[in-house]
Amino acid sequence: MIEEATAVDRAQRAGQAAAAAAVAAGEPPPSEAADVDLTAAAFFDVDNTMMVGASIFHFARGLAARKFFTTSDLAGFAWQQIKFRIGGREDKNGIAGHRDTALSFVAGRPVDEVVALGEEIYDELMADRIWAGTRALAQMHLDAGQRVWLVTATPVELALIIARRLGLTGALGTVAESVDGHYTGRLVGEILHGPAKAHAVRALAATEGLDLRRCTAYSDSVNDVPMLSAVGTAVAVNPDAELRDVAKERGWQIRDFRTGRRAARIGVPSVLGAGALAGAVAAGVAYRRR
Repeated sequence: MIEEATAVDRAQRAGQAAAAAAVAAGEPPPSEAADVDLTAAAFFDVDNTMMVGASIFHFARGLAARKFFTTSDLAGFAWQQIKFRIGGREDKNGIAGHRDTALSFVAGRPVDEVVALGEEIYDELMADRIWAGTRALAQMHLDAGQRVWLVTATPVELALIIARRLGLTGALGTVAESVDGHYTGRLVGEILHGPAKAHAVRALAATEGLDLRRCTAYSDSVNDVPMLSAVGTAVAVNPDAELRDVAKERGWQIRDFRTGRRAARIGVPSVLGAGALAGAVAAGVAYRRR
């Protein structure tokens, strides 16, 4: 029971930290505009919902190319990405372990340096991996005068870059501790994952005056059922098999932008996808050997 209570406390702390970071970084809505809807908003997961694959893996590839860590470390990220894409769902322990590893590599680095690299890596490796269909859904909410936030386990600095490049309001992400502008290598609370995302959404809603019954959330993963359940309208996007079942049972909308094979429709990509990823790792190895 104590262990469970501690986990809840960490999740709440992570959610509150994410909401505080989002508010601090976000732009206030133009309240004088007649078409702005101040009480409704949309929340989008990133990995496999807004972006093909895992944003932290793409970021890791970019850092590896800049010699932040070794190719064997990158291979570890690659294996987690392969499991994520083939299995169609996230593994919490894998996510936690590899994001903590990534944080250890930026420990002691200036926050501004890592943010600048994130901008470069987004252009190199992420910009062309945005799902057009999901991007259109986000634009639909923006056109309706609603604010749109990303909600992701990815570090908040990277999440904010993605949000800004997509023209969204802001992002709720994992908050890494920093002191005097340098990362310590520790998290604030825990990774923004599962229940922590729901805590973040509720904390942001309380601060921003949102009516969660009028809000919409989008995700591909059954791990995000707490967040999807926290709003009035839940949409499963490119859902894993378990989330598809939950969505059907609860009458949630389902949007699938994956094309081609039956495997894609049930959250299992082709072997070709894993092969392409292995090729990317090989390219990283070749880069390091030059």
